[in-house]
Amino acid sequence: MGMFHFNKAETRNLKPKTITMKLLDGKKIANDIKTEIKAEVNKMKANKEKVPHLAAIIVGNDGASLTYVGSKVKACELVGFESTLVKMPSTTSETELLKKIAELNANDDIDGFIVQLPLPDQIDTQKIIMAIDPSKDVDGFHPENFGKMALDMTTFIPATPYGILELLERYKVETKGKHTVVIGRSHIVGRPMSILMGRKGFPGNSTVTLTHSYTKNIAQITTQADIIITALGIPNYLKAEMIKDDAVVIDVGITRIADKTDPRGYRITGDVDFDAVSKKASYITPVPGGVGPMTIAMLLKNTLLAREQKRQRNE
Repeated sequence: MGMFHFNKAETRNLKPKTITMKLLDGKKIANDIKTEIKAEVNKMKANKEKVPHLAAIIVGNDGASLTYVGSKVKACELVGFESTLVKMPSTTSETELLKKIAELNANDDIDGFIVQLPLPDQIDTQKIIMAIDPSKDVDGFHPENFGKMALDMTTFIPATPYGILELLERYKVETKGKHTVVIGRSHIVGRPMSILMGRKGFPGNSTVTLTHSYTKNIAQITTQADIIITALGIPNYLKAEMIKDDAVVIDVGITRIADKTDPRGYRITGDVDFDAVSKKASYITPVPGGVGPMTIAMLLKNTLLAREQKRQRNE
């Protein structure tokens, strides 16, 4: 009986590839950052300096928005910041909200503030973002700050992209020369992420492909990616066959799915089919507990930066 010869390529494929997946633990890193900020605040208190003050405006009573704002206020308490929560009814007019923003802009005691999105239909979101003083815009949504970010100048980076950069940096995930694929082009995550991953420095220096609803053959593109950042809001969209072995997967999607077995009546799901994808990925963020906690930690970091920049202007 003749010998059966495998060619080299076939032999290579015989060995099952074992990948040690590492979790990008946003909860842990966010807690580390809060501890670092708390130490800074304690130094300020010891020097009898004014501590950072963050304000948040919420219009209406959307459940998810109230939860987010509540977490932001709690995080402020935890690190020793002062915080102010401005609640306005869902019937608030654009003029009334602009008046409130003008008050916060003029209030020297407040270092930074955010307007919780989404806003009710009668209010033009763009007009509201434009009205915020860029030096207090700790969400980093004002065109002046967005432009500075695109030009690599010191500014407030939107909290979610900033959190992703911090995760990559603290886990020492190599980005230089890598192919990063961003899924989704929102102004809050996708677009800034595509700019930041291509910037000079670390994390950055990667080759970026920005994909969206009009992208053809998306799986063909994602299977070539070293790093995938998905911010679509479509549960379990990214499947295992859409990624290559050892890819780094960052899941920004958060969707509430009705679930009678959960005491809350819903469960939180990301854009990534976590169970299957985690078997192939080298690094992956869980949902919840990945990018979410980082967003709040970076908002605090931006508020600290706003306080620092104000101090430098006043010197």
